[in-house]
Amino acid sequence: MSKDKNPRRVADNEAMAKLRMLRTSPQKLNLVAALIRGKKVEKALQDLTFSKKRISDDVKKCLQSAIANAENNHNLDVDALVVAEAYVGKNLIMKRGRPRARGRFGKIVKPFSELTIKVRQVEEQS
Repeated sequence: MSKDKNPRRVADNEAMAKLRMLRTSPQKLNLVAALIRGKKVEKALQDLTFSKKRISDDVKKCLQSAIANAENNHNLDVDALVVAEAYVGKNLIMKRGRPRARGRFGKIVKPFSELTIKVRQVEEQS
């Protein structure tokens, strides 16, 4: 009596990677995620390598993880992969503050976010 195998969360020609607890706001992370959406993975890696945004290194690491998952776990062809989806979600928010004039308290929020990248194998059109 063993448990049933978990069904796959992605299609047979897809692979996914998720990165949690990224110390940046979802709005800033979404700017970098929009940069790679729909591109071939080689072009997306080049764009992230030369991006000036601080968080682009973490996004690149997540994309490389999705590519490795596709190659090693799902036997997909790396040269035929495109970034099918790249979406951002909220995570926890650290609340800090500093004293302000007349006894008030200035609220400082330090948001965290999470990133999900799905890569899909597409057939070359001739």
